[in-house]
Parts: sequence; C-alpha cells; structure tokens
Amino acid sequence: MRKLPGHTLRLGIASDGLALVRVNRLFGRAPVLLAEQRLDLFAPDALATGLSALFADHAPGGWTVSVVLADELIRLWQVTPPREATRMNDLEGAAALRFQHLFGAPPAEWVIRADWDAGKPFLASAAPLNLLDGLQLAAETHRFHLVDIRPQFVAALNHWRQARRAGAWFGQVHGGVLSLAAYDGAVLMAVRSSPVPAGADRDWLEAHVAREALRVGVGRPERLQLCGAAPAAWGSSPGRLKFACSLLEQNAGDGWSDLARLARTGAPA
Repeated sequence: MRKLPGHTLRLGIASDGLALVRVNRLFGRAPVLLAEQRLDLFAPDALATGLSALFADHAPGGWTVSVVLADELIRLWQVTPPREATRMNDLEGAAALRFQHLFGAPPAEWVIRADWDAGKPFLASAAPLNLLDGLQLAAETHRFHLVDIRPQFVAALNHWRQARRAGAWFGQVHGGVLSLAAYDGAVLMAVRSSPVPAGADRDWLEAHVAREALRVGVGRPERLQLCGAAPAAWGSSPGRLKFACSLLEQNAGDGWSDLARLARTGAPA
C-alpha cells in the first residue's frame, strides 16, 4: 500500500477482531475504514494470523501505526501515591500493589503505564505482555512503525481532554458498555465501567450516575460529556438529578461497526 503524505494508520484490536483505519492528519478528511478481520484473539497464534489476513490487501510497510486496544483486553485503575513518595520506584510499586489487590494476580505478565504523579491520585493501565510482544513482532514482520499503543478509553479521554467543561464527568459508550471518568473538580477520582441495559433511558442514566457518585465518594456532576455510541435520548438539559448531558459525537447510523469505531477512537474527525 503506497504511503501517502500526512496519512497514518490506526489498528483496533478487540477480543473478537481487528480493524484497520486510515487517517489523514493534514487536510481534515474523515477516517477511512480499510479492512476488518474477525478472530478469537485468545486462540493460539490468533494475532499473527489475523494481522496477516488484515494486511493482505493493505500492506503497511513504511507506514506509522497507532494501536487502540479494546478495554476488555486491558486493566484500568486509580492509584493513590504513597505519602512522601519521592522516587519513580515508589509510584511503580504502589501501582503494582494496587493492581494485585484489585485483580487478584501479580503483574508479572502485564506492562503497566500511568500518568505518574507523586502529588495526587493518578490513572494507571496494564496491557498483557504477550499481546505487546506480538505487536512488536508484527511491526518487524510487516515493516511498519509502531508509534503508540493505548486503551480505547484513554485514547478517548485524551482526545476530548480540552473539551471537558468545569464540573463535568467524561464518559464513553462502546459495545454496550458505559465507562465513566468521575472527577472531583479537576482531579480524576475513578474510572468505572458498567453494561448498559437494553432500552436504557435518561432516567436510567441519572440513577446510574448517582450510584457511581456515591460509590466513588464524590458529588454528582454538573454535566456529563459522552462520546461513542451514546443514545441520542441521553443528551439533554438537567433532569431530576440536576445534571446536563452533552453528546460529543453522533455515531448513530454512520455505518461503522464497533471494531471500526474502536480503531478510529481518538483520531481527528
């Protein structure tokens, strides 16, 4: 596939498939879906075989590739830094201990990354070591430049960071799951994910946000800002629980599958 000026590739990886999207960074054109490949990611050699099939008609040699990992493949959690933490080792140790406490397993087979901060709680993520090794091997085999690997929610959070209004929580709807970033002022306090029931309306959303605020131990937000495949009926002015809901993008009827939306998460519109 001929490399085009200003173009990059985005690779979405989920437990049930892969998607490849081309993004034009120079001229503001919409992303283009190039290919999808269904697979069982946990089957032997599934990633290598799936990527070979995905790249059959779109060889990525020489291209820069950013990877977006579906949230079911990674772990996200909040870490409170130890008192008087002064070294990176202190923060890394706190993140590893918190990972083991939350997920019931040592982090030896995972790679932990975080917004390291000794002064306030920070968000950490972990991706399976074997998945990252498989991606590095694929980059060498198919001769592309692997420039970034991010969880989907982190990609969305970073993409919309400048749009977040004071007093607002941020959320993403993807694959029937609502993920929420709960803030106390400007401080991210927790990330929580829950399935969205069929037919969930604004009343369900307001009740759900109220419950999550109680669990996190913060006040209800003044506004909820949502990206992804959020129902249009959720976007409105304040309801009975007195928070507004803004939809940052409209995905209904755009013809993109969940896999394709995964790959384009965080890309310029």
